[in-house]
Amino acid sequence: MAQDQHKIEWNGDVPVSTQFDDPFYSFDNGLAESQYVFLQGNDLPDRFQDGFHVGELGFGTGLNFLTTLRAFREAGGPGTLRFTSFEAFPMPLADLKRALGAFRGLPSDIFTSLTDETLPLRMEGNDFDLRIIPGQAGRTLPPWEGVVDAWYLDGFAPAKNPGMWTAEMMAEVAKHTAPGGTFATYTAVGDVRRALEAAGFAVTRCAGFGRKRHMTRGRLR
Repeated sequence: MAQDQHKIEWNGDVPVSTQFDDPFYSFDNGLAESQYVFLQGNDLPDRFQDGFHVGELGFGTGLNFLTTLRAFREAGGPGTLRFTSFEAFPMPLADLKRALGAFRGLPSDIFTSLTDETLPLRMEGNDFDLRIIPGQAGRTLPPWEGVVDAWYLDGFAPAKNPGMWTAEMMAEVAKHTAPGGTFATYTAVGDVRRALEAAGFAVTRCAGFGRKRHMTRGRLR
């Protein structure tokens, strides 16, 4: 996938990035956080349809993808879920498997059945099309030709990974969003909200997950 892999250490079952000094998801309940912030924040599963396309900044452990695929399957509609994730530092597959082992009921066999050391860039199944684009999103997102229906903005915290949250990046997110498309993110930092508003989103600050007071969601005007 990419030569630079994520360096992590473990806090119980939660992987923590040593590069950004930040956990990959909530210590409280990563699965519940993914459902609350990214699915509910984008009005999913109500909007699912054949070919629905999710874009993500930060693939991490793949938890958001698996949570979304499970919801897509449970919604019962026919067709394919498209999911494109931009990841600068992919996690070694052994660590990814260990992280996902803490969660039950997800279609984790998509990854745990793999025998290579790294994830492939493209994975397809009967009802999903997953693409992982390696490299810094600031370089890989602008030339990308795709357009998505919903964004998961899941980079590490803006204070620790500021390059993921610049006004330029948020403008690129908007450029790659379908009319009426949405975004959701766990952060409610003012600079990020203002950048998203300037990019063309109607932005709402709402109650966050767990110990986080607020999060942010929005829809392209």
